[in-house]
Formats: sequence, structure tokens, C-alpha cells
Amino acid sequence: MRLMRRGVMLCVLALSSGATPAAGQSFAEVDDAVRDGIQKGLYPGAVVIIGRRDSILYTRGYGRYTWSQASRVPEADSTLWDVASITKVVATAATALRLVDQGRLDLDAPVRRYLPRFSGGLKNQVTVRMLLDHTSGLKSYVPIYQRARRSRTRATDLLYAQPLMRAPGDSAEYSDLNALFLGLVIEKVTGTTLDHAAAKEVFTPLGMDQTLYRPPAKLRRRIVPSGMWRGKPVPGDVNDQNAVVFGGVAGHAGVFSTASDLAGFAQTWLRGGMGPHGPWVRRETMDLFLTRGPRSGTRMLGWDTPDLAGEEPSIYGTLISPSAYGHTGFTGTELWIDPTHDLFLVFLTNRAFDPKIRDSLKELKLVRTAVSDAAIRLVPHACAQALVSRC
Repeated sequence: MRLMRRGVMLCVLALSSGATPAAGQSFAEVDDAVRDGIQKGLYPGAVVIIGRRDSILYTRGYGRYTWSQASRVPEADSTLWDVASITKVVATAATALRLVDQGRLDLDAPVRRYLPRFSGGLKNQVTVRMLLDHTSGLKSYVPIYQRARRSRTRATDLLYAQPLMRAPGDSAEYSDLNALFLGLVIEKVTGTTLDHAAAKEVFTPLGMDQTLYRPPAKLRRRIVPSGMWRGKPVPGDVNDQNAVVFGGVAGHAGVFSTASDLAGFAQTWLRGGMGPHGPWVRRETMDLFLTRGPRSGTRMLGWDTPDLAGEEPSIYGTLISPSAYGHTGFTGTELWIDPTHDLFLVFLTNRAFDPKIRDSLKELKLVRTAVSDAAIRLVPHACAQALVSRC
């Protein structure tokens, strides 16, 4: 208890004197946590950006694109990453947010209003909101690619054929299928493909000039590979095979982005919907998406939130506030936003490329926790709040 109180006093003194974090010590903790993952063989490269709503506190690239020392060092501004399931928030949910804000999409409308094929039995009760907070009752995962024969039409047919496993709205179970259907809803509402809708509604107005689906061959030199084919890196090929059979454009995966673009996206959320060129969405609409449902567990609309009562430390860190929200990706990506601390973290790796140890996803959770805590310790007032809450 004495040590805890002493820590609080140190943080308060730092605030009262206008001090900033000791760069050498604080940044070293972030660096050590990220490099620990490289040394353990979890990923060959990574990049970190830590910032507030109106500023960047720290940014750095680590390691290499691949395990070869001849490959490039990742950079925050120019290196492109397969962000995997972060696609769900940065493209699909964010586009849905804009459409709701414009009055073009109704969260509580049944999905069958937009997709008549999604009907029959309990499916008639599934709403757009349930796709976003994962309470639709759909299966957690289906390897559609195994039967789709690289045909988007066939993949779409198989998607519609999936039954519900639980009563709609009864409980949350994270599922790629929810985002796949939401992508189809967006295409129906906008009358264009998901990649064009996301570019128009999200990427362009938020200045995310390097965020895109299906990057052209000319960009491959700047893309960190997230997979191997016959022993060789394949930069620019989406890692998720269900996304592949949907032509590289899907609601659950497929987006490539830079850490800097994701940082700008995070800052827009911290500013309550204010983009770099003015209002992007109304704050009250954004608040709808940042609300947990009565049976959605840790899920908001698109976003997840820290399970601070869980038996294991949250991947978002042990110092994160209850107001925080974020998302991760299978390839080794993470983004979280903490309004209480006025802080965000972008932590991108290519864990899925060629990990040198078994159970790399489990080990990555520990690294994510360490990086998150180190990020929060960069901000003196975050330190004070976290310590006080534990006294």
C-alpha cells in the first residue's frame, strides 16, 4: 500500500510540475516489449504508434519485413500491413457508421430488409445491430474457401446457407460471418462494392490515403508479407482464405493499411467523430456504436472492449480504462482507443508470416499486454489514475 501511495504521489508531482514522461526510460519499456516478441520468434517485424487525439507521442519500426536481415525495416508512414480482422472496424463497421449517420441504414431493421435471401425461421429476427455486436446466432467460423472453388458466387451461396446456432440476440459469439453479411448489406445500400464504399465513406474523408483492399503489384515492395507460398513470402496476398474466395474484398478481412493511417482513424474516434477536414459523423451516432448491448458481453458495435474481470490479463493491458475499446487481427495486428486516458495504440506485426515457435498467438497475447501497459505508462495522468484505482 505504501509503495502504491508513493507511486501516486510521484505521478501527481509530475503532473503539477508540467513534466512529461522520461523519454529514455518510458520509451525503452515499449521497445523492450516489442523486441521481446522478435527475439522469441513470434514475428520478424513490427511498428508502434502511440498518441492522443491531437498529437503523436511515439512511433517506431522494429525488426525486418521477413526473418532475412537483407529485408527492409518497417516504417510507420509507408509500410503496408495485412490488418486482418481490424478490417471489421476500419472498413465495415466504420462504413456502416457513416450510413447510419446519413439515415441510409437502420440498425434495428431486420437484415432481410436489405438482403431478402437472409430469411426464414429465426433469421427473420436478425437485425443489422446483431451483425455488429455478434449476437446474430451465426457460427463463429466456417471454412467457406474449402468448398467455394475460388468462386465468389459459390462462396456467397455457401454463406447464405449457414444456419443459426443460437436464438438471435440471446448471446454474443464473435464471428467472421457477421462481418461478411454486413459487407453484403453495405453493398446493397450503397449500390457499389465494399471496397469502393469504404473508400468513399471512410478512407478518403479521413485522409487514409494508403488504406485499401487488393493492393496493386506496384506497392508490393512496401507490403510486409503475412504468409508463405511454397516457401516464399507473398506480400500483398491477403492471409485470410475466406477473404481470398470473396475476391480479396470482404467484410471481415482484406484491408491493407499503414500504422499512420490507423493512427488518424483512432484520433477521429477520440475526437468524437471530428475528422481531419471537419465533422465525419455526429458524436451521438458514434456513441451508438460505442454502447454495449444487454446481452452482447464485451462487444460494442464492431468494437470489442477489455475484459477486466477475466482470469487472464487483458490483451489491452492491465492499466487500460473501462471506457477503452479496440480490435485485433489474426495476422498479429492490434488497435485500441482509450478515451479516459486520451490515448490510442497501433501495434502491427506479421505474426502469421512464419513464426519460429509453436502457439505464437498465445505468446503474442502476452506481448500485447506488455506493450499496452508500457504505452499507458507514457502518460503521467494515466499512471496516477491506474494506481489510485488499485488502492
